[in-house]
Amino acid sequence: MQGATYSDQINIENEKRLRKLCRELPDFCREFFRGIEPTTSSRTRIAYGYDLRIFFRFLEEEYPDLEDGPVKSWPVTVLDKITLTQLEEYLDYIKLYEDPDNKIHTNEERGRMRKAASIRSFYKFFYRKQKIKNNPASLLNLPKKHEQAIIRLEVDEIAKLLDSVENGDKLTKTQQKYHNKTKSRDLAMLTLLLGTGIRVSECVGLDIQDLDFETNGMKIHRKGGAEVILYFGDEVREALLDYLDERELITAKEGSEDALFLSMQRNRISVRAVENLVKKYSRTVTTLKNITPHKLRSTYGTQLYKETGDIYLVADVLGHKDVNTTRKHYAAIEDERRRRAAGKVKLRETGNSAKDHHLGEGI
Repeated sequence: MQGATYSDQINIENEKRLRKLCRELPDFCREFFRGIEPTTSSRTRIAYGYDLRIFFRFLEEEYPDLEDGPVKSWPVTVLDKITLTQLEEYLDYIKLYEDPDNKIHTNEERGRMRKAASIRSFYKFFYRKQKIKNNPASLLNLPKKHEQAIIRLEVDEIAKLLDSVENGDKLTKTQQKYHNKTKSRDLAMLTLLLGTGIRVSECVGLDIQDLDFETNGMKIHRKGGAEVILYFGDEVREALLDYLDERELITAKEGSEDALFLSMQRNRISVRAVENLVKKYSRTVTTLKNITPHKLRSTYGTQLYKETGDIYLVADVLGHKDVNTTRKHYAAIEDERRRRAAGKVKLRETGNSAKDHHLGEGI
């Protein structure tokens, strides 16, 4: 589609995938997807689609007598036949299940929580529209989620990571063969991720014309489609300009002419490719931490919060809609700041000065 942005292209592909998914779901599911379209991204609707496909496959396998005919023809009233117990059994089922291609899938707490939330949203939609009489999903207890420690790079690890990208001396011999061809691109990309905290999807979606070196600003497309302007520092600026000198010499393949970051095949680089290169370089710095592009985002957020102490600024720059999401991620730093505050205010003098003070009072 000529003239379409990367974000537009992703939305088009997601819409195609959703339509394909709908062919396997009851017809009334289309009403659900139409209804939530104004308030959700295409990526979110795709996730709902996959979750609902698993749900209806479960019902078909475990309760074949639930409704007459194939799943495709089931009416919305089938939801009234499903009990809370059956929904709880579904959450147990998705811990470990086999798909029609005999592939085994597992879901830990996070995966089960998301799938449970999908079912609750699905039921809530039709209950509010008075298409069903009951909403047992509202009584469904979400799987307990255990908080995980936020993994991020320390300051010295950030420097080592960028040195590793620049030098390539800690890479394997096979990796070093390609290093000179991609070094400038990789350094620009990792410097950008570490220096701005943008999401990997926002990074790969950047076009050359999205950069403005007069203001050190860039236009990015947030989740949900919103366009925002973010700003970058001199280190990011220099890395990007160095890479752009090389980028101008590359003839991109059709459809990727405007893309900022290209793969070695001269297509717009993919999210998976960026994830792989982050993993490749981070392993030269630490083997204890599983560093992903999202961990680089957390690293930036941590450094920004330590420098400013402004949780609202961090939330705004990272694109968090709810500041509580940000606060949860950086609670450990807030606790550290509170601990330091505990010793800042002295209620009584200590040492000889306090002793002299009391002696003076008795004179």
